[in-house]
Amino acid sequence: MKDDNCIFCKLASGEIPTNSIYEDDMFRVILDAAPASKGHALIIPKEHYANLYEIDEKTAGEAMILAKKMAVHMTEKLQCDGFNLVQNNGEIAGQTVFHFHLHLIPRYKGMKNEDILMWNHETFTEDEMKEICASLKM
Repeated sequence: MKDDNCIFCKLASGEIPTNSIYEDDMFRVILDAAPASKGHALIIPKEHYANLYEIDEKTAGEAMILAKKMAVHMTEKLQCDGFNLVQNNGEIAGQTVFHFHLHLIPRYKGMKNEDILMWNHETFTEDEMKEICASLKM
């Protein structure tokens, strides 16, 4: 399914020109138009899913397999020092385009955005940790 009002559907289908670095039947991988680092790319499914909650497990799994393949290739070609895979769900989590996508972010020592994706750690008591754990068990 494609959403005619979704810019990422248009990017994934090639309707809007992109700097595409990979394409298959399920995905297009493009360079991010507002990159966090040299080589920052996006894996975009050609089918429309708003987020991780909507994407089917098979497609999500294929996205991760492709992410590994792309990360190995990009690390070799760009000679980066590390790599982040980022996938945001919901506005509070930083999602700005509501079409599932996976960020591939090469990391370089001494880069301008070296502290990207850092957060302050929370502290919970042992009882709070047990309560959280109990509530999340499947």
